[in-house]
Amino acid sequence: MSIETANPEKKELGKKILKGFLFGIMAGCLMLLIGRFYPPALAKAREIAAWGLDPFAQVFLRLLFMVVIPLVFCSLAQGIVQLGHLRELGPLAGRTGVMFALNMSVGVLLALVAMNWIQPGMHLSPETRGLLMSQFSSEARHAADANLAGGSFSPSSLVRMFFPPNLLRAVTDFEVMPLILFSLLVGAAGTQLPEGKRARLEEILEMGSEIMTRIVGFAMQLAPYAVPAMIFSILVKAGLEILATLSLFAAVVLVTLAMHLFGSMSIFLKFLAHRSPTAFFLTIRDVLLTAFGTSSSSATLPTALRVAKEDLGVSASTAGFVLPLGTTMNMSGTALYEGSVVLFIAQVYGVDLSIGQQVHLLVLSVLSAVAVAGIPGGSLPMIAGLLMAFGVPPEGLAIIFGMDRVLDMGRTACNVGCDMATTCIVDAQVNRS
Repeated sequence: MSIETANPEKKELGKKILKGFLFGIMAGCLMLLIGRFYPPALAKAREIAAWGLDPFAQVFLRLLFMVVIPLVFCSLAQGIVQLGHLRELGPLAGRTGVMFALNMSVGVLLALVAMNWIQPGMHLSPETRGLLMSQFSSEARHAADANLAGGSFSPSSLVRMFFPPNLLRAVTDFEVMPLILFSLLVGAAGTQLPEGKRARLEEILEMGSEIMTRIVGFAMQLAPYAVPAMIFSILVKAGLEILATLSLFAAVVLVTLAMHLFGSMSIFLKFLAHRSPTAFFLTIRDVLLTAFGTSSSSATLPTALRVAKEDLGVSASTAGFVLPLGTTMNMSGTALYEGSVVLFIAQVYGVDLSIGQQVHLLVLSVLSAVAVAGIPGGSLPMIAGLLMAFGVPPEGLAIIFGMDRVLDMGRTACNVGCDMATTCIVDAQVNRS
């Protein structure tokens, strides 16, 4: 499982992407202003965007789409294999796994409720939505077909969802659930192998995950140039209305992250660990600030371990197990963000996801968040896979990508804060048993 690395290159890339995003906004706004006085200039800018900027941006996006399947498989299978023999991990691992799943599930549920209530993607005019739909006409038709094909729920449909008759065909059609289930089964079977073979399997999966992560890294080298191209193209075609929609989306995500961290975790701490939430968050404020400032869970790990053991009084064995594992597996903020993005882009393109599909999205967001690579843009291939799974045009990622760097700080703080809360809860439960 890839772990986030806080290094100057990552920070520098993040700054370049943010600068590119701001440049794209300024250039797009300037062109819209010029177009009000000289419409032919705006028409020419749209032509340049369609014939030059959009194809370049597509190279960047499709490099990300390429790695979805192998990255999900290698990352998830490796995450299970590296745990070792499951039966030997005992109650500590069981309680930790349950809390990780609960944290992420509650986070995604909050995201879905907020997105359905505020509906930031629905604040576009019919003309703007129609323009975006026509830009990705083939994907939009596929979205409509997939939405109609959702059908009614039945036990048989549930079996087909998890166990397709042809795994390869299901994977090529971007049915993510069979791929995730197969990955988990491979990982679980791998833990039953003799130690030497298990270690070799883990090494192979780690190598595959690292290769896919490096391909994402290649794509990210294009990001400082692809992002301004994408945002400029969207602005000259859709106008300033898209900026207002993006700002609302970002606000909803940040508020939901704060609600999950300071709301959900406070309830868990109060009733499951019998701790004062106020005292807890005051104690871990340095951890949260470090996570927010570095956008890196692993960079925050040394501080998190020290605070957990010295200030929160968590046993060294619990902190040493839960916090490093949480750095790669307890991605509450990331899962929340993935669910938010999928529902937002679905709203933008007029794809109506039923309650059943949103429950499906909740499960997939939790599972896929575990497989996110700890690099800039690491969540994008997973989100692309989720979009494809629900028939939403994955090119819609172009709309939100420029905001990703800003929201990444909030996601990381939420991830780390939930890790700290989980550590206290698991420690309290293990000590009581």
